Amino acid sequence: MDALIELANEDCKVSFELTGDGLSLENIYSIACENQRVKLTNDAVILQKIKESQEYIENAIIGNNKIIYGVTTNYGGMANFEVSPAEQELLQENLIWGHKCQLGEPLPIAMIRAGMLLRANSLIKGVSGIRQEVIERIIRFLNNDMTPVIKEYGSIGASGDLIPLSYIAGAIIGLDTSFKLYYQNNIINALEALKILKLFPIKLRPKEGLALINGTSMMTGIASICAVKAKRQFKLTQYIHAFFIQALNGSSEPFHPFVHQQKPHSGQMDVAKKMLELLQGSKFIINTTDDLSRKYNNKLIQDRYSLRCLPQYMGVVQEGLEIIENKITIEANSANDNPLIDTIQQISYHQGNFYGGYIADTMDNLRHYLALLAKHIDVQISLLVTPEFSNGLSASLYGNKEGTIRHGLKGLQICGNSIVPVLLFLGNHIAHLYMTHAEQHNQNINSQGFASANLAIKSVDLFEKYLAIALIFAVQAISIRCYEEFQHFDARIGLSKKLIPLYETIYAIVGKEISRDTAFINQNHEQSMDDDLEKIISDLKTNDGKIWNVLMA
Repeated sequence: MDALIELANEDCKVSFELTGDGLSLENIYSIACENQRVKLTNDAVILQKIKESQEYIENAIIGNNKIIYGVTTNYGGMANFEVSPAEQELLQENLIWGHKCQLGEPLPIAMIRAGMLLRANSLIKGVSGIRQEVIERIIRFLNNDMTPVIKEYGSIGASGDLIPLSYIAGAIIGLDTSFKLYYQNNIINALEALKILKLFPIKLRPKEGLALINGTSMMTGIASICAVKAKRQFKLTQYIHAFFIQALNGSSEPFHPFVHQQKPHSGQMDVAKKMLELLQGSKFIINTTDDLSRKYNNKLIQDRYSLRCLPQYMGVVQEGLEIIENKITIEANSANDNPLIDTIQQISYHQGNFYGGYIADTMDNLRHYLALLAKHIDVQISLLVTPEFSNGLSASLYGNKEGTIRHGLKGLQICGNSIVPVLLFLGNHIAHLYMTHAEQHNQNINSQGFASANLAIKSVDLFEKYLAIALIFAVQAISIRCYEEFQHFDARIGLSKKLIPLYETIYAIVGKEISRDTAFINQNHEQSMDDDLEKIISDLKTNDGKIWNVLMA
């Protein structure tokens, strides 16, 4: 323990000031995934509002004898039972104990950090009746990389994420040693955490337990990170398609601005513009100004649908991801517990802002969009490996031109084919599959937002693996196309300028030199594809990985 105490990071470099508003998904991602530090605003107006909302609760139960849900009454279907003044503080503590029943695999630390961040941000809005001291505790734990252990099962997303958030609440107040946290590659208990931070356990006041656990913060935190990752993956998918189009001797004609001016969906136009940018300068594609005899030489006059309809297909996904980002951003900057307090009018409102319907919808759709992207890539790969459809590429993209042993990427395609059906399965919606009788029929509609977000973690992670497969196909296919047209394998001679850095980066990641004499994968026994895949996946998982740096340049 003493060694751990010395490691406590009390002097944090702050990168973001929390005000209850203005958090973007990129902010959330940076704080959660890159351990950037935050601080509570010193804005006097915001801090006064926090104080007044907590005073409203104190005054209501002491001087005015108001009946307030979860403060002077029991919870949910037992809200008809009043709680005596002597037991109102114990009611808050008991609420946390009553929801200490999570199950399943632990969630990734970054996802939990995002949930902690958003719980604090919500409470800072000053409508939840909680002390500033309690909010500051969440921030202190966050800044010192102390992350409660939270698991994947427990929330139905109706009254928010009661069970997952109860583990944050129990940890920060030091309720019991059974509340565990990740810290410095160890697992410690809540009282050890307080000792490291030089804090003491605190007793919750009326409403504070409810304010801490009654909200959508965990599902929204997960959704925020998944949405940022999906946005990056979408961008990489565009690059991969640009490789495929060049490898297939495709045409730039379907991306001409004239076409999309006639059907001006914003996503469709953006994708078409991006594809022209990624294909510019390529010697492997057919432009509308080229000699059309190249098209008619035993080839279709137009590309197959997966190439020709690419803007129309991916435009839908781009617009969908933009809608998702907007909805999650609003939720992340919302007050989402019950009741909410209007300190100006001195009224508390019993309502349902804790309902996670927006997150359930966005995460259902995000998984659907990732499934669409994977299916689209899979169709392109099937063209690349089949000589009847590839415009002259070798069968299964074998690289060696000598000898008779030719396996190529057969196995890799099979591996990809094992992943796509799972992504398609995960693309099914869950939000409509809620139980109608939860908690004495009180939570008789529930969002399944937490479940949907957890499934999105799986989809994002699995699609990341599939993108690694697609990148190997992309580099292999373009090197073979280069050989067919220029009699060597260094595709930089004909590849569009925008794709050359990514082409070079994939070679560098797997530790292979670009060669004029051999394809990316020449003979299968010369390099281990699973090792290559793991190296690419590892880079994709790194927030500032080589691949992302190329895409952001």
